[in-house]
Amino acid sequence: MTVMIDIENAEKTFTMHLQGGILLPVVRGVSFQVRAGECVVLAGPSGAGKSSILKMIFGNYRCDGGRVGVRHDGEITNIAGAEPRLVLNARRQTIGYVSQFLRAVPRVPALDVVAEPLLAAGVSRDEARARAGALLARLNIPERLWSLPPSTFSGGEQQRVNIARGFISELPILLLDEPTASLDAANRAVVVDLIAAKKQAGVAMLAIVHDDDIRIAIADRIVDVTTFAAAA
Repeated sequence: MTVMIDIENAEKTFTMHLQGGILLPVVRGVSFQVRAGECVVLAGPSGAGKSSILKMIFGNYRCDGGRVGVRHDGEITNIAGAEPRLVLNARRQTIGYVSQFLRAVPRVPALDVVAEPLLAAGVSRDEARARAGALLARLNIPERLWSLPPSTFSGGEQQRVNIARGFISELPILLLDEPTASLDAANRAVVVDLIAAKKQAGVAMLAIVHDDDIRIAIADRIVDVTTFAAAA
């Protein structure tokens, strides 16, 4: 299978500017690969650096060393040293991200929040909205809510809108940061099915999940982040 994410000796340290410039090492020597059609799960306790690794791949955090390779435009591109314009282009064309929290423009209806990635990719408005509605229905968001902004929804409903928005695109890489954290058992099962479908489509996924049953259901491999712990 084609390597889609190739991380080698990546490291991250935070500088605490409000505390006299104290350096806070997070991870060091991060090295692993994710191939097309597999889901790799990052494991380790809270604070071990799992979300930091996802954010380094997505380009939210700059690396302090090493390489974060992502297959973009047919070749492995080092996101760690990339220009901001290239990082933004990779997000549009290659790397999807489902965070724990929905960030959406206020007053935009849930249906359009979910459809937006397809519209940005050139899909017609009618088709994008139809696909968005089908995915919202699959995630048990009632149709009466589709015309309302997600800010009016419960936490679990917002997370399902967030998941729908992340999974509706056809990007070849998908990063998942606790996608099932606020969900009941029925909707967790839907997410497991969505992940399985992405695998079948050849999408490379890197996930953080704390639920043991979900981890077992989705993981092809598990990477123990504690092996990358940076000594203070």
